[in-house]
Amino acid sequence: MTRRMLSEAEGFRLLKNYGIPVPEFFVARTRQEVAEGAGCVGYPLVMKVISPQVIHKSDAGGVITGIQSTADAENAFDTIVKNLEAFDPSAVISGIIIEQQKKKGLEILIGGRIDPTFGKVITVGMGGTLVELIKDVSIRVLPVSPEDISAMLYELQAYPLIKGFRNEPARDKEGLIALIDAVARFFIESAEVVEFDLNPVFLYEQGACVVDARFYVTDEVASPVVVQKQALPAGILNVKSIAVIGASPDSNKVGYAILRNLLAFPGKLYPVNPKHTLILGRTVYPTLTSIPDPVDIAVVVVPARFVPDIVEEAGKKGTPLVIIISSGFRESGEAGSHLEDQVLTIARQYGIRIVGPNCLGVMLPHQGINTTFDPISPKSGRIAFISQSGAIISTIVDWSLPEEIGFSAVISIGNQADLSFEDFLLYAGDEPHTQAIILYIEEVRWGKRFMEIAREVTRKKPVVAIKSGSSRIGQMTAASHTGSLTGSYEVYLAAFWQSGIIPVRSMREAFQTAELLSSEGYPKGIRAIVISNAGGFAVLSSDYAEQFGIEMVEFPPAIIRELDAILPRDWNRRNPIDMVGDASADRFARTFDVMIKNQDVWDIAFVIAVPSAIADPIRVSNELVRFSKNTHKMIVGCMIGGDSMKTPLRILRDSGIPNFPDLEDAFKAVGNICRHICWEEYHGNRCNR
Repeated sequence: MTRRMLSEAEGFRLLKNYGIPVPEFFVARTRQEVAEGAGCVGYPLVMKVISPQVIHKSDAGGVITGIQSTADAENAFDTIVKNLEAFDPSAVISGIIIEQQKKKGLEILIGGRIDPTFGKVITVGMGGTLVELIKDVSIRVLPVSPEDISAMLYELQAYPLIKGFRNEPARDKEGLIALIDAVARFFIESAEVVEFDLNPVFLYEQGACVVDARFYVTDEVASPVVVQKQALPAGILNVKSIAVIGASPDSNKVGYAILRNLLAFPGKLYPVNPKHTLILGRTVYPTLTSIPDPVDIAVVVVPARFVPDIVEEAGKKGTPLVIIISSGFRESGEAGSHLEDQVLTIARQYGIRIVGPNCLGVMLPHQGINTTFDPISPKSGRIAFISQSGAIISTIVDWSLPEEIGFSAVISIGNQADLSFEDFLLYAGDEPHTQAIILYIEEVRWGKRFMEIAREVTRKKPVVAIKSGSSRIGQMTAASHTGSLTGSYEVYLAAFWQSGIIPVRSMREAFQTAELLSSEGYPKGIRAIVISNAGGFAVLSSDYAEQFGIEMVEFPPAIIRELDAILPRDWNRRNPIDMVGDASADRFARTFDVMIKNQDVWDIAFVIAVPSAIADPIRVSNELVRFSKNTHKMIVGCMIGGDSMKTPLRILRDSGIPNFPDLEDAFKAVGNICRHICWEEYHGNRCNR
């Protein structure tokens, strides 16, 4: 593919065709043409070099501004030529562009490029020469609506400069939105344009103008990839029989560990290995086709070179789903990639669906299924965890047991040769035990399909995602791990938000957010109250609320009077409610009653309780359960302490009330949810959850 940069004049012509304002301009190729061009454009002028070897014209001395006469223009021509010869003697000067020098305005950046995962994306931010340093930008996957563009502007830290800040006048926000909308349409419709950078765009009190433009085009226009995939058939994971191909009596082998984990499966289990007749008390079959009964899932754990034959055998057997644990495919290089393609071709011939290869397997606790070699099986619960990393699954499952977190499904997708994140998102979206979904993502292979399906699923159930590879080294590691070609981390985050997914930064944060949502669902808004028997934590809660975008309710006088009647005279008379250190369980109960009566003024309640000689934590936890049952709001427990809190925490857990032993974690999780609510409300995408 040949990629070349257009001259600024060529770029201006493209923009003019879409009605996008640019300065008047003229291209002079000789000194003699300068006078003619200057007269056509009018003074004052700016003159810039046109050279394919020069990206940053100012650095090469290729820009001169404030030209007021023909003589100045001719001298500027000579100076630019001389400067460029000194900067790079090999550079070729294609001409000098003579532009109308526009009055300086607020400098805006508009950029676009093709992301390898999600396709064309647009970037809007504060422009100028310091754009790389400031990095105040917002990103969207195209297409976008004017409402999306308005939200992008609002996300900028420097948005007050557009709105009007101190003595600075308000700029033409609607005019800028219209300009960005035209640029977005131009980029979508221009198949040959692969990247562009409009910097700066001058924004005025009335109107805007693109004053510098850089475009990259290609002469080989790639057709957009349209993925036509069959959805995961309904009921394919309602399993009655499983075969393990590569089962082994050797306790050091993966085939042994998988068979051992499946001994608890209530359906039929068939070990397959031509070298043995009995493993772990089960009759062993020499081949998959020798099994007399139907097989719903074949779990494959043989060397990669044998896998195509096994898939062929599964096709002849009529087995609909094959889980390939084996590695040595796309993640291992070109030869492995060819082998993976071979497996997929055979699978498609027979209508088989493939999980993996190079995956850990699946765990469906409600069905007693664990096709992995993980030594621990998780407990049943309400969270579906879909991960590209098997090691992370093993770690999380081990961590989940003492934390008493349960799963509706744990799915390792590996290389996503066939079934991918989207397929299992659809599965989890319809799975009756699932109340929330967590994704650990290294690579999404089909970005547009992912966004389309994620938007469909997030209308029904909350989805939380953590994307690895935010650093340069992290991206390199991901590529070697599962053969991934990671796109820009920031583009992934934009795609998540546009799809209704809540992005988080750590696994801990992911599970805390998902646990809260699986228990409480989405609150109706972001208005919060805090009830505490610890003044220090009450103060911290105000700080965390501001940090994580949670709105603290200001109580009306009527509620203050009700609280005055039940709280000590020296209570702080505001939200957060500091009930004072001698607060008893009864004081908690009466405060809860006031909040139940006035629950129309708040959406989220944080209840902070610390050990004291007066407040019986068991009674406090029972009152907290009563508080939760008598409201339709999000209740967040923050019972903080050691051994004295073990029984109270069990009471909360048994009642499905989430508790956070760390206050910051509680506000961070709720803040993630509040940001999602604000995004959805702004874009008109809220649904009746």
